[in-house]
Amino acid sequence: MAAQTPGIQQLLQAEKKAAERVAEARKRKARRLKQAKEEAQEEIEQYRTEREKQFQDIQQKYLGSKDDQVKAIDVETKHKITDMDQRVQQKKNEVLKELFDLVFDITPELHQNFKIPVQ
Repeated sequence: MAAQTPGIQQLLQAEKKAAERVAEARKRKARRLKQAKEEAQEEIEQYRTEREKQFQDIQQKYLGSKDDQVKAIDVETKHKITDMDQRVQQKKNEVLKELFDLVFDITPELHQNFKIPVQ
C-alpha cells in the first residue's frame, strides 16, 4: 500500500495542476472575449461616426445647411411683409372710403316686419 500512496499523491497533484491550467485557460479566454468585445465596440463607434459624417455631408450637399435654410426663410418672410405693407398702403384709402360710405350713407326705411296699425 505504501507504493500506491505516492502514486495517488502523484495523481492528485496532476489533477490539481490540470485544474489550475483549466482555470487559467478559462481566465485567458474570458480576458480575450472581453478584449474582443471592447475592440468591436470601438470599431462600431468608428463606423457609426464615419457614417454619421457621410450622412451630414450628403444632407448638406443636397439640402444645404440649416443656416442657409434659415436665411432663405428670413429673406422670403421679409419680402412677403414688404409686399403686404405695399398692398395695405395702396388699398387703405379705398377701403376707408367704402367703410365711411357704408357707415354714413343711411337710408331710413321701415323694417319688413313692421305693420302700420289701422285706426
